[in-house]
Amino acid sequence: MSKSRRKPGRESFDPRRARGADASEAVGLFGQPLDSPPNAAPSASERAPETPRTWPPKPTAMPPVEAMQANSPDLGGAVTIAPLTVSQVTRLIKGAINSAFAGTIQVVGELSNVSRGGAGGHLYFTLKDAASELRSVMWRADAARMKFKLEDGMEVIASGTIDVYEPRGQVQFYVRRLEPRGVGALELAFRQLKDRLQREGLFDAARKKPLPRLPRRIAVVTSPTGAALHDILTTLSRRFPGVEVLIYGVRVQGEGAADEIADAIARLNRSSADLGGIDVMIVGRGGGSLEDLWAFNEEVVARAIFASRIPIVSAVGHEVDFTIADFVADVRAPTPTAAAELVVPVRAELLANVSETAARLDRAVARCLERCRARLELAERCEWFRDPISRIRQRGQQLDEAMGRLHLAKNRYLDARRSQVHRMEMRLARVQPASQLAARREMLGATAHRLRLVIERLHRTRERRLRDVAARLAACGLQQVVARERSVARQVETRLSVGLTRLLERRRDALSAMEKRLLAASHESILRRGFSLTRRATDGTLIRSAGEVRPAEVVETQTAEGTFRSRVTDDQA
Repeated sequence: MSKSRRKPGRESFDPRRARGADASEAVGLFGQPLDSPPNAAPSASERAPETPRTWPPKPTAMPPVEAMQANSPDLGGAVTIAPLTVSQVTRLIKGAINSAFAGTIQVVGELSNVSRGGAGGHLYFTLKDAASELRSVMWRADAARMKFKLEDGMEVIASGTIDVYEPRGQVQFYVRRLEPRGVGALELAFRQLKDRLQREGLFDAARKKPLPRLPRRIAVVTSPTGAALHDILTTLSRRFPGVEVLIYGVRVQGEGAADEIADAIARLNRSSADLGGIDVMIVGRGGGSLEDLWAFNEEVVARAIFASRIPIVSAVGHEVDFTIADFVADVRAPTPTAAAELVVPVRAELLANVSETAARLDRAVARCLERCRARLELAERCEWFRDPISRIRQRGQQLDEAMGRLHLAKNRYLDARRSQVHRMEMRLARVQPASQLAARREMLGATAHRLRLVIERLHRTRERRLRDVAARLAACGLQQVVARERSVARQVETRLSVGLTRLLERRRDALSAMEKRLLAASHESILRRGFSLTRRATDGTLIRSAGEVRPAEVVETQTAEGTFRSRVTDDQA
């Protein structure tokens, strides 16, 4: 499209900046004539003639060995022959080889030691067979034309010239062209690229984008003069008249075609928003040979399709033709016509489907209304709807009565549970060793208190008697009797104290022994020795024999570590 016809805001979509002034682009609505001449591949007359090249240059004529050796007389007048230099010998060998291998030759061999030079990009490798090896070089310009990748062990047919690399005096084969033996170069390049892209995940079905159901705007990347574009436009016009089509004209074969196709895909993605949005893109061409379709087997096109945010339909060649673009694209169409059929439905069929759906909806709505009308009439005849207030009040009264019964049942249930818990606490308190020990300690304390009172009372009585006797003895003047009685009283007091102490110790020992027996006989000690207590889960009644349980009854078993519940499955002992 010329600059005078470009619309504002679409400068990024102008292909002339990226591909030069000889490229053209056609963008417009469906059916609109293109406003620029097609960008066809240059004709043979337009291409610059390729200058024949010969490598290596023809050697200059070398004099014979005798002419290169200078005669020099010695002292005796005899003639001697001067020795040759290394450079002279190398040039002689070079001339002989160039004479023997004057033109291009073909060599069959196996590749090994394949390497690429640094910045130069030249290829260096060795051709070998079972007996010999031949050092080979392929210059960068020739290597860039190869479609497949060189690998060690590959058997090839190499075309080129034999020459001598003078700085090393080494015979080298300067290869102009390489062909894999047994398979075509393009076929091998196709397999290599397909395997590599498949390993990278470019063919994964999970990343493929679905096609829109009703696209508003379709972009077509193809040759503006090819039959494929005519087939696509005709099919779109027949199936869905009025759909908007953007045509991006590119070369689809020849040198530079792959770069144009990849650039068109990238530019359409970048300019989609400026163009009002592109829903789907068709990339393809008509049929042809493998060489004609090769632009769609280039890696740059595959990468551009993979990076596209717009769903892409690949339509290259005929149904039997498969390209790398077909595997990477979101959908593969066997022909350009099939691609157009994939991206748009038949408008007439859609309208027919809409009409049929509308009719079905009308019938469904009519049936629904009829059912609702019948239900409404039935509701009008129902007693509930004739006097709903009385029914609601009756239900409210029934609900109040049910709530009262529920409240009474809840209180009775809680009272029964509280009484049961209280009884169990009382029973547990009676069998607890700590309670019995506390009672025994209380009894022992009371007994000791009574004993102290008795001893004090007896002591006071004895003292009173002693004072009376002492008074009587003093009155009688019997001091010795008083002293003896006092000694007897002290002895009695000592024996009473010792006896009371021993009695208390015996009672304490008896209490300790009783405490040990109680602890040993307590249910907690028994449980720690591996026994258990089984009670009914309903009321906590202790089960003493297997005959007291019934099948399906829930029992609660207490062990030293805790309690668990189980259900009786068999009433046999």
